[in-house]
Parts: sequence; structure tokens; C-alpha cells
Amino acid sequence: MNTYTFDEIQEGMEERFPVRITEEMLDTFRDLTGDENPLHKDESYASEKGYQSKVAFGMLSASFLSTLAGVYLPGKYSLIQSVEVKFSKPVFPGEELIFSGKVVEKNDTFRFIKVKAEAKSSSGEKKLKATMQIGVTA
Repeated sequence: MNTYTFDEIQEGMEERFPVRITEEMLDTFRDLTGDENPLHKDESYASEKGYQSKVAFGMLSASFLSTLAGVYLPGKYSLIQSVEVKFSKPVFPGEELIFSGKVVEKNDTFRFIKVKAEAKSSSGEKKLKATMQIGVTA
């Protein structure tokens, strides 16, 4: 876990990390949220709708933006204030995503940073993009 303080953070700083989306993650997310949409659990239904496989929950993928802030950028001293996320392409079980974030603004008055984030497949296909406002508590 990174421990960047507000004073250590500079515009242009970047962090990245990989995540493999697993069947177990889908099951756990379904159990936690109660989302029973068949697109996320029924291979044949997803195929009928034109997908190669069942589709991972968008918010499951987006949940790793919390990891980006809480572990990587800035890490320990983060408090997410807002997230705007846009989903570009579906994510499928078994895919590895590379999450990355870059500090694009640092607000000295209110001690927050803005981070542009994205997740790409290992082949480089953009799956989601986001803008995050993150308070820095130290």
C-alpha cells in the first residue's frame, strides 16, 4: 500500500495494477448486491444477446477504482469524494484488466486530487474510463 501524503503528490503521477476477473468474483458480487440479471450468470442467455460469454457486472469492474485510490494513488491517506465512470466495452470472466490512474489536478485549498483512470484489457482494449476526486487526509 502506498502512503503518499498530499505534499508528496504531484500532477502527472501515475500508478497501475492488474486484476483478473474471475467467476468467483461474479458469484460474490451477485450475492452481495442481489443483482440476478441473467446476462451476468447464464451463458446461453448472454450468447442469445450477442455476447461471447456471460458479462461481468460493470460495477464489479468499477469497484477496483476503490483499489486504485485506497492502495495505489494516493493509497493509505485517501478518501474518495466522487467518481464518474463510463463503460466502453463489456468485461468477461477470465479477462485480465490493467487499471491505471494519473493525477491531473491538485487542489491545495481543499486538499483533494483529481485522477483520470481507465481499465484496459491485456490486449489494450479500453473497458472503462473514470474521473475521481479523492481527498488526501495526510
